[in-house]
Amino acid sequence: MEKISDKTVLKIRCYKFSVQIVKFIGALKISNTYSPLINQLLRSATSVGANVVEAKSASSKRDFIKYYEIALKSSNETKYWLCLLRDGLNIEKKIKELLTEIGEISNMIASSVIKLKEKEEKNHS
Repeated sequence: MEKISDKTVLKIRCYKFSVQIVKFIGALKISNTYSPLINQLLRSATSVGANVVEAKSASSKRDFIKYYEIALKSSNETKYWLCLLRDGLNIEKKIKELLTEIGEISNMIASSVIKLKEKEEKNHS
């Protein structure tokens, strides 16, 4: 059986996370007061996977790293919006699951960024 690469696993998890966020938002029954937060959550959460996928078309290693750094920033922003909604709406269980998943995705991206930067530094030394 063929082993799936870490990059492929990351892309799949990012995509599935985006789908979870879309479904989560679609199921929320909230007032318009929270619409700006929901929009920010949707934007940042889907940006994670979009930037990981976009990195594949990067023109250089440095460009590739930049896309991963943007994905990492978006994942951190997503955590912020999820925590804000969790505390503001008292929807602990589902948010906890989403926070766990985005935390693991963030760790995968951060690890990749560190490794890529180390390789780039070795190549420029």
